[in-house]
Amino acid sequence: MNIFTSGYVRVVTVVLLLQGVAFYTVALRAEATPPVPALSTLTSRLGAWQLYKDIQMDKDTLEVLKADDTLNRMYVNPERNAYLFVAFFKTQRTGQAPHSPKNCLPGNGYEPLEAGYIRVPIPGREAPVEINRYLTARGDEKSVTLYWYQSHDRVIAGEFSAKFWLIADSIRYHRSDTALVKVVVPVRDNNAEAATQTAIDFVKTLFGPLAHQLPS
Repeated sequence: MNIFTSGYVRVVTVVLLLQGVAFYTVALRAEATPPVPALSTLTSRLGAWQLYKDIQMDKDTLEVLKADDTLNRMYVNPERNAYLFVAFFKTQRTGQAPHSPKNCLPGNGYEPLEAGYIRVPIPGREAPVEINRYLTARGDEKSVTLYWYQSHDRVIAGEFSAKFWLIADSIRYHRSDTALVKVVVPVRDNNAEAATQTAIDFVKTLFGPLAHQLPS
C-alpha cells in the first residue's frame, strides 16, 4: 500500500467514525426536519423552459433510491430539452442517502468521458455555486450531467464534502436532510460545450424555484 492509498484509507476511516458519532448524537435527540412541500408542486414553467412531461420511475428503482420524495421531469424550450431529477431525503440517519451519479451512471451503461467541477453564477447569490460536470457516452449518444447535493441552502459538489457537512449539521442542528439535484442535457452534433451551456442556463433558471421547494 503506497502513501497515497494509506492516506485515503485514513481519511475514509476518520469520516466514517465521525459520522457514527454524529448519528449516535442525533439518535439521542429528535431530528429537526422542517415541513417540505411535495417536489411535484415545482412550477411547470422555468423562464423559457416549459414542462414537457413527468417521467414515471419504476418501483424497483424507487426501492433502491429510498428517497422520501422524487421528481423526474423533462423540460423543453424552443431549441433544446433538459432532464431534471431531484431526490429528497428527510433523514440519513437510518441508512437512506443519495446515490452518487458517478456510481449510478456507469452501472446503467454510461461510459464516463470527463469529470470535473464548474462554477455557476446564480441570480441573487453573492458567489457562484460549484457543481459537478460529468460527460458520458452510451453507444453513439453523449450527455452532459450537472449535479450537486443541496442541504439548507448550501450547495455541495463533492461526496466527501457532503459527508463532512452531514456530520457538522447532525451535531449542530440535529438535521441530516439533503437533496440530490441532477440536470442532464443530450449532446448534439458532438458539441459538448453547447450542451454544457444549455445545462448551465437551465440550472440558473431552476435554482431559485427549487430552493423554495427544499428546506432552508
